[in-house]
Amino acid sequence: MFNNIIPAFLVGGLICVVGQLLMDLTKAKITPSHVLVGFVTCGVILGALGLYEPLVKIGGAGATIPLSGFGYTLAKGAMEGAQSGGLIGAFSGGIQATAVGIAAALFFGYLVAVVFNPKG
Repeated sequence: MFNNIIPAFLVGGLICVVGQLLMDLTKAKITPSHVLVGFVTCGVILGALGLYEPLVKIGGAGATIPLSGFGYTLAKGAMEGAQSGGLIGAFSGGIQATAVGIAAALFFGYLVAVVFNPKG
């Protein structure tokens, strides 16, 4: 059990540390929105180049849960879709690969908004 937890914690934690350092060391020039887009983009690029896969093998959920993991899943789905469906598959593959995660985020976001009284 700890053979999975410790690497996931370390990899996920290091990804978060990078994002926090980017925001802290640039004195608010890099906002959380910039980090969000940057991590997704880096995940797509590293996934397309095959460089993110070793990180996933080491870190497991620590590498696939953060935003960079979402980008990696998009790239992996697009590549698989392109192999099976050509150009159209390249566009639909990423959406199919990430559909469950997006649906879960929407569902739980709605559930929290219903259960708790949102302000604003």
